[in-house]
Amino acid sequence: MNSDQQENPEQKILFITGISTEIGKTVCSAVLAKYFQADYWKPVQSGDLNFSDSMKIKCWTGENTVCYPEAYRFKLAASPHQSAKEEGITIDLNKIKLPETQNHLIVEGAGGLMVPLNNNEYIMDLIAKLNVPAVLVVRNYLGCINHTLLSMMALQSKNIRLRYIILNGSFPADTENIICKNIPPETEIIRIPDLEEVTEENIELITKTLKIYDR
Repeated sequence: MNSDQQENPEQKILFITGISTEIGKTVCSAVLAKYFQADYWKPVQSGDLNFSDSMKIKCWTGENTVCYPEAYRFKLAASPHQSAKEEGITIDLNKIKLPETQNHLIVEGAGGLMVPLNNNEYIMDLIAKLNVPAVLVVRNYLGCINHTLLSMMALQSKNIRLRYIILNGSFPADTENIICKNIPPETEIIRIPDLEEVTEENIELITKTLKIYDR
């Protein structure tokens, strides 16, 4: 973290990760970017370069949201280490540095915590290197309890603070009870409802009613 960021203790920098892929990290990033009036940064984009996650954030939160360039952009929609290899590149975590900003910043990862960035390092290693708190996005599916608890254990093993957990969509009561029972005491809960259509208007509506629950 650079010296300017250290001089602003009120600045909120959050790394959005998830318990798996395709669980709504980008939608949740849009909600938090809008809610905190934060900038946005996707360090590694694999595939969908014609409609990247940064482009989606602009579309869903408005043109005033500052989106910083990716450190790495790859054509192949695959695990970052594979996408990079296809282009003869090895992702170097030392070249992935937080953007210079005094504003709040939402950082979005790729897939889950153990998605490989190269042959030896994973998304979780990037979060630890950037030294910022994590936000864990959870969605209901068969196996989500196991994936959620394992993800929380993995974060703890790296001494990464879990600032928020997002319950994205609806959950059976028994599933939610087990997940919430195992959330660290210092972690707050954010509930985001299911969206039939992701639009700027719907993202705005969610931010106006968003509630953050203390443990």
